[in-house]
Amino acid sequence: MNEDPNAPPPGVYTRKIQPLAYFIFATRWLQLPLYLGLILAQCVYVYHFWVELLDLIGAVMGNEAALQHILDAVAIEGAVRPTKTTETTIMLVVLGLIDVVMISNLLIMVIIGGYETFVSRMNLQGHPDQPEWLSHVNASVLKVKLATAIIGISSIHLLKTFINAKAYDEKTILAQTGIHLVFLLSAIAIAYSDRLMSGKSAH
Repeated sequence: MNEDPNAPPPGVYTRKIQPLAYFIFATRWLQLPLYLGLILAQCVYVYHFWVELLDLIGAVMGNEAALQHILDAVAIEGAVRPTKTTETTIMLVVLGLIDVVMISNLLIMVIIGGYETFVSRMNLQGHPDQPEWLSHVNASVLKVKLATAIIGISSIHLLKTFINAKAYDEKTILAQTGIHLVFLLSAIAIAYSDRLMSGKSAH
C-alpha cells in the first residue's frame, strides 16, 4: 500500500485548534513571570551565599566585623552567645552555606522542570549540559524530586540542631525530628503513589 506523499510526518499535530481552546492553552504563559521571579530569588540566594562565605573567611583571618556577623548568625536565642570561632561555629556556618546551595538546587528544579512541564519545551535534547532528570520529567517525577530535595534541606536543618543540641530543649529537638519524619513519610507516599499510577498506565 502506497503512502500519501502529502501526509504529514508522524507525530505532527494537524487538527485545527478552536480559538477558545487556543486562548485557554496560551494562558500557560502567565506562569512565565513566576519563573522569572524565582530566578530573581536565585540571585538573592547567590548574593547571600557570597556574603556569608566572605564573612566566614574574614572571621578566620581576624576581621572583627566579620567575626561578629558570623557569631550573630549562629547564635541561638536563650543560649550563651559564642565569643570566638570554633570548630562547631565553622561547621554551623558551612552547613548554612550547604543549606543555601540545596535550596538553590530546589529552585533550579522548579524553574527548569516547571517551565518544561507546564509552559513550553526547551528542546535541550542532545545538549551536553542537559540535566539527566530533565529527559523524562513530568508532573509526577517533578513532585518526587521536589519532595526528595525538601528532605535534604530538612536533614541539614536537623543536623544543625543536633550539632548544637545543648542550646535546645528536648521538646524542640523532638518536634524538629518529628517534622523531618513527616517529610520523609510524605516523600515515600508520593513516590509509592507515583509508582502505582505508572504501573496502571503501563498496564
